[in-house]
Amino acid sequence: MSLARLTVDLDALAANFHTLATVSGVPVHPVVKADAYGLGAAAVAGRLLKEGARTFFVARTSEGEDLRAALGEMANIYVLDGCAPGRAARLIAAGLKPVLNSPGQALEWRAAGGGACGLQIDTGMNRLGFRAEDAPEPFDGLDLVLSHLACADEPDHPMNRVQCDAFAAIAARYPGAVRSFANSGGCFLGSDHAFDAVRPGICLYGGGPEGCPDPRIRPVATFAAEVLQVRDVRLGESVGYSRGFVAGRPTRVATIGAGYADGVLRSSSPAGRAVVAGQLRPILGRVSMDVLAVDVTGLDVAAGDEVELFGSTRMLDDAARAAGTVAWELLTSVGARVERRHVG
Repeated sequence: MSLARLTVDLDALAANFHTLATVSGVPVHPVVKADAYGLGAAAVAGRLLKEGARTFFVARTSEGEDLRAALGEMANIYVLDGCAPGRAARLIAAGLKPVLNSPGQALEWRAAGGGACGLQIDTGMNRLGFRAEDAPEPFDGLDLVLSHLACADEPDHPMNRVQCDAFAAIAARYPGAVRSFANSGGCFLGSDHAFDAVRPGICLYGGGPEGCPDPRIRPVATFAAEVLQVRDVRLGESVGYSRGFVAGRPTRVATIGAGYADGVLRSSSPAGRAVVAGQLRPILGRVSMDVLAVDVTGLDVAAGDEVELFGSTRMLDDAARAAGTVAWELLTSVGARVERRHVG
């Protein structure tokens, strides 16, 4: 049995889905790549299907195959990687739609007799997608055209308007195709950024649209672990590798059954915090592979008690910031040996 657990609140997930639909004013097409950001794509997408979602996005062909097996034929599944060399037959067999990103992918897909697909236009990310000047003429089977915002978590960034205008111009070349532009942060940028459908990811899973907690977005994932041992550390004694923490006073320390193998980033110390007995307490010393230490001085804490690393009290974005990273990385770092529980 795992000492660390990731509990996924499917009711909160559903609430965020409907919030994003209301805010954007258009259908929500969830991004469930990377196993729904580590929360379990089958359970997450299954619940969102019940809430009315019909179109989903994954990154890899294998993710699409797994999702097809979990959801059946009702779901419309796009693969953001597109049609990688040698993958057309697998995409067709699983009823997946590649988001074509280059002339080579378009040739491979059409040569294989592929049908419906999407098309990605690069409007400034310089990551995936056709440059505007290389975009193909409309063709049979093209039912989606999309692009991706680079700075959506900064609402006032001028890049948002530059990309939006560029996308509007190129998308007009493909009448009849669904236009999808906004990611999570883009859902909050106004109706002119929403186009026909939005593709949120992190806001579905509890992260705020600007990289900080947002009252409109409910926490979805709670990462918690059990106390293994509690000890008294004397003045001048140290905790963990390399004497990462030296006690400046007598300190009560709880050793927690989660470490970087479970997804607690080493950078979570020294600024990291955990919730113990309802209080936010500092992580002490270096995070180890299997354990970490927390200051529980003055608290009634015993082995077997639960400590929250992020969740409804220690918000996901706050935990990420303390670790010097973003909510996306924090969620997808939760390790395979951490037990997943889906509630609601």
